[in-house]
Amino acid sequence: QVQLVESGGGLVQPGGSLSLLCAASGSVFRFATLGWSRQAPGKERELVASIDSGGVINYADSVKDRFTISRDNAQKTLYLQMNSLKPEDTAVYYCNAKIYTTYNKWDDYWGQGTQVTVSS
Repeated sequence: QVQLVESGGGLVQPGGSLSLLCAASGSVFRFATLGWSRQAPGKERELVASIDSGGVINYADSVKDRFTISRDNAQKTLYLQMNSLKPEDTAVYYCNAKIYTTYNKWDDYWGQGTQVTVSS
C-alpha cells in the first residue's frame, strides 16, 4: 500500500522553473515504478516522466531536456524539476506509483494532484 501527496505547484511565467515533490508512505515504496502525469483542461492525462525501481528513466518528447525526474528511496520522495516552462505545460500534475503483484498484474496509486500554471 502506498499513499502519495503532491506539492510545489503554482503560477510561473514562461521560461521559469518549478519543482514538484511527491511525499509517499508505505513499506514497498522502493519497489515501485514512479511517475509524473499531467492533465490539462479538455485533454487526456499523459505520462510526463517515469523512473523504475532500478533507476531507469523515461521522458515524454514534449518535456525532454527541460524536466528532470528523480527519487529518494530513503526519504520516500519523488521529485520533478521543471525548467524552461511553456504555457502548454499548464496542467494538474499527478504523482503515480505502480507496484507489480504478479508478472502481469499491478496496483496503481495516485496522488490528488497539484496545479501548475504557466502564464505571462
